Amino acid sequence: MSAPAMEPETRIEIRNLYKIFGPDPAHALRAVRDEGLGKPELLEEYGHVLGLEDINVDVKAGEITVIMGLSGSGKSTLIRHVNRLIDPTAGEIIYEGRDILGASAEELRRIRREEMSMVFQKFALLPHKTVAENASMALDVRGISRDEYLGEAEKWLDRVGLQGYGGSYPHQLSGGMQQRVGIARALTSNAGIMLMDEAYSALDPLIRTDMQDLLLELQQELQKTILFITHDLDEALKLADHLVILKDGRIVQQDEPQTILLEPSDPYIVDFVSDINRARVLRVRTVMDRTTATDGLNIAGEIDQEENLETIIAMAKGDTRRTYLVKDGDKKVGVLRMETLIKSLVPTEASEDGMRAR
Repeated sequence: MSAPAMEPETRIEIRNLYKIFGPDPAHALRAVRDEGLGKPELLEEYGHVLGLEDINVDVKAGEITVIMGLSGSGKSTLIRHVNRLIDPTAGEIIYEGRDILGASAEELRRIRREEMSMVFQKFALLPHKTVAENASMALDVRGISRDEYLGEAEKWLDRVGLQGYGGSYPHQLSGGMQQRVGIARALTSNAGIMLMDEAYSALDPLIRTDMQDLLLELQQELQKTILFITHDLDEALKLADHLVILKDGRIVQQDEPQTILLEPSDPYIVDFVSDINRARVLRVRTVMDRTTATDGLNIAGEIDQEENLETIIAMAKGDTRRTYLVKDGDKKVGVLRMETLIKSLVPTEASEDGMRAR
C-alpha cells in the first residue's frame, strides 16, 4: 500500500489580521472586536474604514492561493501586507517561522529583493530601460554583473514568449507583452514566492486567457508559491489550488475551488457561483465514488481523476448509464457513474454547517 501524499508545508501564515484606515485605528479596532461592527457600521459610527477583519489564511508551498473578491473587498489590501507595503492594525504574518512585522528595514529589503517578487496590474515597467533591463532589475540591485543578469533575463523572456525583444522598450510592446515582461521579471529574480495583484485584469480577454495558461504551464514546472489576487471568479477557479473569497474585508469561505462549488457555505457564495459552468470547473476526483471495487459494474473505460466533467460528458456522448474507472496515473482510485456526474451539475444551496459557522 502506497504512503499517503504529504501535505505541502505552509510558507506564509496570516493570523487574525485586521486593517482599519482612519485617524484612530486602535479605538476603531476595539469597536469592531467588542461590538461586532461590520464595514458599513464602522464607517457610519466611527468614520473609519474596515479594510480587513480577522483574516486567517495558510499559503502552501508550491501552490497557487487565489484571493478573490469584488471591488472594496480588501483583496489588494491583503496582498500588500504580505511584503509589508502596508502594516496591519493587528495580527501576524508568519514567514519562515517568524512574524515578518518584526523584520528590520534591512531584512525587509532583502526579502523583497530576493524572496518575494511582485507582479502588478499596471505592469510597473520603467520606460527608459529596455525590456531585458526591466526584467533583470532584481538581479541588478543585488550587484550581479550586467552580462550575467541580462543573460538570465533573456532566458526568462524566451520562456514567456518574448524571444528577441530584450533590446526593445516598453512603449514598443502591447499590453499583453508588457505583462509578460512583468512575469519574466518575477521569474528572473528567482524568488520562491510570487505576489500577483490583479496581474491580468487590464488585459483583453483572449490575451488574459493566454496569460493564465502560461502561468499554469510555468507553475507545473517551477512549483512557485503564488498568491494571486483577482476579482474574476472564472479566473480564480481556473488558477486556484486554494481559493479565498472576501466580502467587506472578511473571509466568507475558503477551500479548494471544487469544494466551494459543491458546498457553498453562504448565500453570497451561492449567488456568486450560480452562473459558473460547473462542468468546465469540476474535476472527476470531486464527484467520483472512492472505491476500487468494480464487480458487477459495466466499465465503459478509464479516465484520469484530474479531467474536468465537460470532457467526460463529451466522452460519454451524454449516455447517463455509463460508468468509468478513475485512475491517478497507474493507480486505481475510484469509480465515476455518469448519473452521479449529472447530479453534481445542479447548483447547491448554502450548507447549514456553513451558515452556522458565520
